[in-house]
Amino acid sequence: MKGDRVEIVVDAGGEVRTYDLTATRAGRRIEISTGRGIVEVTEVTRTGTPVRTARFMASRVLALVEHPAHDVVLPGDEDTAAGGRQLRPSA
Repeated sequence: MKGDRVEIVVDAGGEVRTYDLTATRAGRRIEISTGRGIVEVTEVTRTGTPVRTARFMASRVLALVEHPAHDVVLPGDEDTAAGGRQLRPSA
């Protein structure tokens, strides 16, 4: 998964903690990977170089919400803008 902001809700024993990870500069993105009981959230540059990483135990993660970056809509995409108009790239 890729996006520009991710919220992670973690069970911390008797309480719930929320972490908000945001891509700090333009062109960076957030990637999420899961493996071997670990959820890893990494901010990466355009070239894929990791800038910072957060790791959580998968058994403690209650929710992971991704707020994706707004991408340019290409011809043929079925996405619509607010108000029901179809987005089209400028010529």
